[in-house]
Amino acid sequence: MDRGIELKGCVCRINNCAVELFSMEEDLVIDDEDSWGLLVRDLRLKATFLYIDLSRVISFCDFDEHKKMLTGLANKFFYFMDEE
Repeated sequence: MDRGIELKGCVCRINNCAVELFSMEEDLVIDDEDSWGLLVRDLRLKATFLYIDLSRVISFCDFDEHKKMLTGLANKFFYFMDEE
C-alpha cells in the first residue's frame, strides 16, 4: 500500500475518532448500568483503533521532534483512558 495513502487514512480515522469522542460528552452522564457498559466498550474499541492509527502516524514521522510530541500526546491520552 502507498505510504501516503495509508498515512492519510490514519489521520482521517484519528480525526473522526476525536469528533466522535467529543460528541459522546452527553452520553457520559448516563445513569443506566446497561447503557454505561455499552458506552465503556465503545470507548475501548475506539481507543484500540486510535492506538493503532497513532502508532502508524508516529512511525511515519521523519523528524524526531514530531515523534516525541506525538508520542507524548498519545501517552497522555492513553494514560487518562486507563485511569477511567
